[in-house]
Amino acid sequence: MNTEIEKIKLENVKNVIVVASGKGGVGKSTVAVNLAISLARNGMKVALVDGDIYGPSVPRMFGIEDAKPQVYSDNGKETMIPVERFGVKIMSIGFFVNRSQSLIWRGPMASNAITQLIENSDWGEIDVMIIDYPPGTGDILLTTVQKLELTGALIVTTPQEIALNDARKAASLFTNPEIHVPILGVIENMSWFTPAKHPDEKYFIFGKDGGKTLATELNTSLIGQIPLVQEIGERAEIGLSIFNQTDQSVIKAFDMISEAILEQIKIVEPNART
Repeated sequence: MNTEIEKIKLENVKNVIVVASGKGGVGKSTVAVNLAISLARNGMKVALVDGDIYGPSVPRMFGIEDAKPQVYSDNGKETMIPVERFGVKIMSIGFFVNRSQSLIWRGPMASNAITQLIENSDWGEIDVMIIDYPPGTGDILLTTVQKLELTGALIVTTPQEIALNDARKAASLFTNPEIHVPILGVIENMSWFTPAKHPDEKYFIFGKDGGKTLATELNTSLIGQIPLVQEIGERAEIGLSIFNQTDQSVIKAFDMISEAILEQIKIVEPNART
């Protein structure tokens, strides 16, 4: 019996990067959304797939909860046109379900849904597609790892040990010899808190050097430390990005992450930031 899994063909997508954490509450979706926007501001053609079927948050974070992707038929196959915001092409199950209702789907149904979002969308030419994984290492993650040719994975964590433990579990999937997806780097979120009135002070509320420790364990780099800034969450709640807030340290952190990723995937483009 042939057990080989058929790959999804994304001929016009140059790189597919997954963002994983293993644990909820570490700001993984915030990182994925703002990283996608940062890459777009750096001249890349960017797509973002919301991989959280049960709790999609990407539409709200982009301020497009009421958007409905257009659908057209091509040789009897229905194809969706991603919603575009801040220069990023976006697909999410949240566009197709009532946000006041929860989805009660078993793993295979959820995995099939994420596959359709990716495969049945008209992405056009894309330099970097980012997939924002749900927490954990369940069916959705396994399905996309098996069906997609992935460029690499980014592991998001906060500094405290409980988050690091879950991030290690997520990373172990990618480093499994049968899968072997390169880990492009670790991103440490909520690294420290700096009071607005005391910009030179840093308070390590959740511990220190957790991301660095994890990166060393995984034989990869700590490619970004994002400070804990209240304004980030406030802007996300109303559909705005980090580039619509005043803390320059956060903007600098995401631009450094973008530059590190672009260097790794060998895309060199003139800076087209607007």
